[in-house]
Amino acid sequence: MPKKSPSDSSPKAIAFEAACPHNDNGEMKNQGNSSSVAIPGAAGAGKKERAFELSLPALVTGVDVLENKFKEKTQILSISSEEATILLRSRVTVGSKLDLSLEIPKTLILESHLKLQLSGTVILTQTEPAQSGKKKLVSIRLDKRFRLDPLPPSVN
Repeated sequence: MPKKSPSDSSPKAIAFEAACPHNDNGEMKNQGNSSSVAIPGAAGAGKKERAFELSLPALVTGVDVLENKFKEKTQILSISSEEATILLRSRVTVGSKLDLSLEIPKTLILESHLKLQLSGTVILTQTEPAQSGKKKLVSIRLDKRFRLDPLPPSVN
């Protein structure tokens, strides 16, 4: 199949580009462990944002459907700069505000453990079939503000 120019936006050219894992030099494109995910409701048609599917311990605080304050330990399933997805036992409603506290582990690049504090608004809740109704999958639209603090050496 002949190569399409970068400015060709016909449906055939778009389908070809999506199916072809090579760049213009014939080399394979980087297909690392991170994934690009289309974010529902994101501004601009076809806007994609990089989301990382990972499992990090998180402490979530907020108010449940009965207006009781809760604090629950859970795991982050995926996170991007705009959204986070978690599993929660506590029942929350769309529109409610949640605070998340994540511990980022030390890596080869990151010299010490960090604590990331975020907040956001629930945009989706649904029962996770594998959890048989015990936990709900919760998507949170993250606020722009966050706080990143080093953990004391005694915690490392």
